[in-house]
Amino acid sequence: MADKRTYADRREELIRAVAKRRRKIKTLAIEYKGGACQVCGYHKYQGALDLHHANGKKEFGIGDKGYTRSWEKVKAELDKCVLVRANCHREIEGGVTQLSAERRIEKRGEFGETL
Repeated sequence: MADKRTYADRREELIRAVAKRRRKIKTLAIEYKGGACQVCGYHKYQGALDLHHANGKKEFGIGDKGYTRSWEKVKAELDKCVLVRANCHREIEGGVTQLSAERRIEKRGEFGETL
């Protein structure tokens, strides 16, 4: 019996497979980074968690364009990242919240300082 799949069917199958792998990599990445936001401790929904490149030197985004990389390469990139909730990530990028070298959190304005 001949294979009846079309190019479009195969394309959709590949899209689903890449999306499934990206979700798996994100789940593994979240577990690898401790499972919770390193600013506020949030851990309810993985879609609300981001990986912030703490040193700003990004070789690749963990989920960029569906590329598949070995887990070892992903872990090497994760070692440059901090796991944060999306809102905390925006505050870090906006300069409202800062991460120290030891990844302790200092929040500007927390003790009445002016921003």
